[in-house]
Amino acid sequence: MKLAAIDIGTNACRLLISEVVAPGTDFPIINKLNLVRVPLRLGFDVFETGEISKEKKGMLFQSMKAYAHLMRAYGVDRHIAVATSAMRDAKNKKEIIQKVFMETGIHIDVISGEFEASLIYESHFAENLDTEHNYLYIDVGGGSTEVTLISQKKPVFKRSFNIGTIRILKDQVKEKDWEEMKEILKDEIKNYKNLTAIGTGGNINKVFSMSKKKDGKPLELELLKEFYKELSELPLQERKKAFSLREDRADVIVPALTIYIQVMKWASIEEIIVPKIGLVDGLIQHLYATSVHH
Repeated sequence: MKLAAIDIGTNACRLLISEVVAPGTDFPIINKLNLVRVPLRLGFDVFETGEISKEKKGMLFQSMKAYAHLMRAYGVDRHIAVATSAMRDAKNKKEIIQKVFMETGIHIDVISGEFEASLIYESHFAENLDTEHNYLYIDVGGGSTEVTLISQKKPVFKRSFNIGTIRILKDQVKEKDWEEMKEILKDEIKNYKNLTAIGTGGNINKVFSMSKKKDGKPLELELLKEFYKELSELPLQERKKAFSLREDRADVIVPALTIYIQVMKWASIEEIIVPKIGLVDGLIQHLYATSVHH
């Protein structure tokens, strides 16, 4: 069985095509066949004007048409498409979703931040966590940050905050938003000791590969601070050169580090594990689970 997941994010739009190798088991083997990423950057429009511009709409339609062709070429059996923070806020989302469906047959679901947090959790990484530790799962996107507290391998608290990298770049995050996030987090975690952070999102994955650490090894808070200092001191073009970053990574990586560092500081966490998974991985698992039960 071939499955596909589309994540229309605030910064980028991704298509993951996977094949289920051992269906019918509790833990099927799911192999990645292809991952395509288009830096649509919808948030730049939405957080400034409240809607998606004509130009970005065109880019989104082209991407969806390409994804539809690719899914047909791969012989995909089932697909799922979701949109997150930027689309949640876009005034013209209805007409866009309708047009995409009319032209490509892809139905886009605009999902809540809480559902987004639970989907990422579905990528089954939690099975590998030990029960001695408590974990704070931090997923930083362009429009929102999802935080999940995990104890005994179970999520005990989930929350989505409208603090994201593009929102920060567009000056849409106010002091009171940070204060609220800080108070809620501190209140939720006060009874949980031995916290380790788990970080997902394109930016922390990039920082992890820049750190040259072996897979599975955690990043220290101090290292994140060093990266933050080095990156934020450079003007954008020099930053791109010095760290060989793409345009659509070079600007958001600094606010992303700000978010991870703040959350870790508030929670008194010294290390963060980076499992290199994202929303699309969780979507594939979700799609598989729902297709088995139907």
